Amino acid sequence: MTTSPSTSPAKRPEDENLGLGANLAYGLQHVLTMYGGIVAVPLILGQAAGLNGAEIGMLIAASLFAGGLATLLQTLGLPFFGCQLPLVQGVSFAGVATMGAILSSEGGGGLPGVLGAVMAASLIGFLITPVFSRITKFFPPLVTGIVITTIGLTLMPVAARWVMGGNSASPEFGSVANIGLAGLTFAIVLLLSKLGSATISRLSILLAMVIGTLIAWALGMTDFSKVAEGPMFAFPTPFHFGMPTFHIAAILSMCIVIMVTLVETSADILAVGEIIDTKVDSKRLGNGLRADMASSILAPIFGSFTQSAFAQNVGLVAVTGVKSRYVVATGGVILVVLGLLPVMGRVIAAVPTPVLGGAGIVLFGTVAASGIRTLSKVNYKNNVNLIIVAASLGFGMIPIAAPTFYHQFPSWFETIFHSGISSSAIMAILLNLIFNHFTTGNSDQQSVFAAAYERTIQYSDISELRDGDYFKDGKLFDADGNEVPVMELDEHGNAAPKRTPVAEH
Repeated sequence: MTTSPSTSPAKRPEDENLGLGANLAYGLQHVLTMYGGIVAVPLILGQAAGLNGAEIGMLIAASLFAGGLATLLQTLGLPFFGCQLPLVQGVSFAGVATMGAILSSEGGGGLPGVLGAVMAASLIGFLITPVFSRITKFFPPLVTGIVITTIGLTLMPVAARWVMGGNSASPEFGSVANIGLAGLTFAIVLLLSKLGSATISRLSILLAMVIGTLIAWALGMTDFSKVAEGPMFAFPTPFHFGMPTFHIAAILSMCIVIMVTLVETSADILAVGEIIDTKVDSKRLGNGLRADMASSILAPIFGSFTQSAFAQNVGLVAVTGVKSRYVVATGGVILVVLGLLPVMGRVIAAVPTPVLGGAGIVLFGTVAASGIRTLSKVNYKNNVNLIIVAASLGFGMIPIAAPTFYHQFPSWFETIFHSGISSSAIMAILLNLIFNHFTTGNSDQQSVFAAAYERTIQYSDISELRDGDYFKDGKLFDADGNEVPVMELDEHGNAAPKRTPVAEH
């Protein structure tokens, strides 16, 4: 039995209001938890688009502003929009690689092409939300794990360029000083994660960036003189980066990202519902997905990108036990205020690129690790899931290993497959359909890949062995030659001694 959103609000744990002080404190904690992630995307794309520091600052401010509005819509809700759960919304990492590929592609249309692709693909996502629950079976952990892993791996070249200094035309690109500063920042992240409290550990990336920037400033490796240039307070200008343009190939690439985003948001909504002990029905899930897509449609107007729930904040809800959606709504207000302060964006844009690189190795690696964790839950026995993972990841790495691989292909084809995320997602979806859904024609003989899973044995079983125990003819004996009974499960799942010919005699 599920709980409908129309259930009396007083009975829902997420509707508890903790008061202004607690809302501000816990809301700020949510903002700090996701701040590094939400500013990383506009930083990556701003640099890829060749924007200067002031423009990147505006891009960051727009993302903060759009994320705040999206959070308010998701938590407070409107009729048919918003799941009314403590979910923080922000720029999704899922589209970074694809949008970067659009920016670097001749037929992508630059930043206006990216914004247009986001709007169009999000509109398509909005239209399919009523039937999306019927096609989620085509996006099992096998597919989403491949996609998330590829996202992290695809971003690692970005981190490497940051470590070297970001600008390949600079004589300092790849210098020992740049790499040393990045290495120091990387070490600080690890040190804070190991030695810090739970709060410091969660904020290790943000704190390491602050410490790394201060060290760079002391060494004369950064310049904050341009931070004062421009307004302190400003409302994000609609279409500041140009009117969106619409290119079919770019839109098709972003549609794959939108599918992944819908899957991730669905998982986050269901997960947070379980964490706070309020069940979510299909209507409430649909309201959440519509809010997600509506926010993504409107975000490009202000110069931002696809919006989705932040998984790290779902984890924060679980850790703190604070279930109130009004806490997260307060965090949304804080994000909106930060978005109205372009000076904050300019401060972040002034952070030395090697510092971003040192933190980015961990940040992007965490994305890949999340995908690997998802893939670890996939069953690889007596099927060909392993070859699906291998082929999809391998196909997705081609444009990463050889960026010019598709240069001789038509521009629309290059735009789609120049992104490792698009390449691996398309391959994963197709192979999952061919092998796991359209099973007609599948061989009844095990593939070498099906048999190539790792043999495992539980530690609890090993701990029962004693010195001198040995196996012979499929039986277990102790050091004195006495057979040790082996327990097996009966038809009801209960342990029973396995009968052997020796026992019968």
